[in-house]
Amino acid sequence: MKLSIWPNAQQPWSEILELTQHAERTGWYGVYFWDHFMGDGAGFGPATTPTLESSAVLAALGALTERLRIGSLVFANTFRHPAVLANWAATLDIVTNGRLVVGLGAGWQHNEHEQYGIELGSPGKRIEMLEESCQVLRRLWQQPESSFAGKHYQLDHALCEPKPLQPHLPVLIGGKGDRMLGVVARQADEWNMWGLAPAISERSMVLEAKCDQAGRDPATILRSAQALVMVTDDAQAAAEFIDRVSPRAAIAGPVERFVEEVQQWAAVGVTEVIVPDMALGRGSRRLENIDALRAAVL
Repeated sequence: MKLSIWPNAQQPWSEILELTQHAERTGWYGVYFWDHFMGDGAGFGPATTPTLESSAVLAALGALTERLRIGSLVFANTFRHPAVLANWAATLDIVTNGRLVVGLGAGWQHNEHEQYGIELGSPGKRIEMLEESCQVLRRLWQQPESSFAGKHYQLDHALCEPKPLQPHLPVLIGGKGDRMLGVVARQADEWNMWGLAPAISERSMVLEAKCDQAGRDPATILRSAQALVMVTDDAQAAAEFIDRVSPRAAIAGPVERFVEEVQQWAAVGVTEVIVPDMALGRGSRRLENIDALRAAVL
């Protein structure tokens, strides 16, 4: 099982860098970063909470590490025109010596779109746009010049030079709805979803059916998952944390509880577990917790 870290974007840059470089030194697989400009007023905190922009942070982390995989979890397609994203990704893949994975989602957070005047659109429209974006990205990364006449995006003998270092730059799609899983089946190299093993298992069956419809072997799609993790020996604190967050997307207890869930994830086909740092403490305590989690899994 691969273990990757997910620093919270709503903390100082110095702490993000400290965590990431510690993860690199201690054998973690990758580092991921979300794509939001502000909190959502609920689970991600008030909109006024300072929030670092993802493409800049990923570029900086890519330049300041040597081994970790660098990934977005996930870029909102509504914010990121695929031609612009293709050029950014090609450049960062070169900067990182081929360590990039491009995570994409359809976009969802209303207040960001409202404040910036960016159309969010219906769920159906967003999913159509996401699928076209995946096609545009592949063309720009792989063809000398690209033309595309889609419903939402158009290319006219478009260039993207230099090309990514990886011959097949991986695309990860995050989502769980039936229509999103259809896009995963047709377009993605990797699939990501929030949730514990039972939820992943149920959605995996839907993905496999979508792959059958698309004529694709579902084993060719890598699968990753994450949940909020709290390390504690206090049973009452663990129970309160899970009730406050969600029984379907939170783990709390001693490190052995995390190991149990990793085993269950592995049993349903997950090959990478991504650990958000939001409930792991700060400073030296956070580093001790991620060391303990990794050591327990190993």
